[in-house]
Amino acid sequence: MDKISLELGGGGKTMRDFLARSILPTFPNARLAGLPDAASLPGGIAFTTDSYVVDPIFFPGGDIGTLAVNGTVNDLVVSGAKPRFLSLALILEEGLETASLERILRSIRKTADAAGVEIVTGDTKVVRRGQGDKIFVNTSGIGRIIGRARPGAIRQGDRVIVTGTLGEHSLAVLAARGEFGFENPVKSDCAPLTFLLPLWSRGVRWMRDITRGGLATVLSELAEQSPCPILLEEKAIPLSTAAKSAAGLLGIDPLYLACEGRAVMIVPENRAEGVLSPLRGHRQGRRAAIVGRADKAPGRPGELLLRTESGGLRLLEPLTSELLPRIC
Repeated sequence: MDKISLELGGGGKTMRDFLARSILPTFPNARLAGLPDAASLPGGIAFTTDSYVVDPIFFPGGDIGTLAVNGTVNDLVVSGAKPRFLSLALILEEGLETASLERILRSIRKTADAAGVEIVTGDTKVVRRGQGDKIFVNTSGIGRIIGRARPGAIRQGDRVIVTGTLGEHSLAVLAARGEFGFENPVKSDCAPLTFLLPLWSRGVRWMRDITRGGLATVLSELAEQSPCPILLEEKAIPLSTAAKSAAGLLGIDPLYLACEGRAVMIVPENRAEGVLSPLRGHRQGRRAAIVGRADKAPGRPGELLLRTESGGLRLLEPLTSELLPRIC
């Protein structure tokens, strides 16, 4: 790759190849090597950082401010950490309306309060008109570790659980751009995943938020570390009626659409119902479902398979190109 392309930001194979080729060799250390959502630091501290460039900055169900807080909080939660403190850095383009900035700041405050975190440090820079796109946001987060993801502990029979319907965030942002001339009632699922924290004490082996690249990409990366293939059941995967219709209309596979308030986890078979029950008792987890399992057959170790509604098998691979640019 001679020049940077939008595909690099898609969270799929292109980004993974870039990280393996350029980032990891340049910064060789054990904490970065596994590319965790949050680094585990001495003293039981987890640390994460992320930047947000979503277009447009306001969309049904949220804005760039709610996205920044929830995205950083969720990276800590799925890494087994209770979020505590956030930094907030703003890159503002000359000409941004003050009313828009104040609306975003109010969203950040409201979302941080809901997630139980404090904004404790930050930075603001302004660039000339045309050198940015209204506003970019960077947030870093610190949390206290209460559990650990253990992908190497996955065993045959373990269940795959998703915490809700898929794809609403990608579709809400896409509809807000008005590029396809249709009105979509889908709202972003953008929300904090702090309600999942108690599940770390209930036997959860591994957890990830379903962001860029969607469920298929997230689980494809996990399958590469699993001693047995992972099998998903298409008929068990929860989709809202609006999301299913919109994805079908646009010809987009919802398994590759991003969420910003959903997670996928691996749970031992004998603990699955004990995890699913409290999930469904929470308003964000009412559509939680067991959607698959780690299995010895069919397939081979390292593979992610989908049993389709018609009974066939489909090999799922990581996203290889940019599906929808700038959704986060």
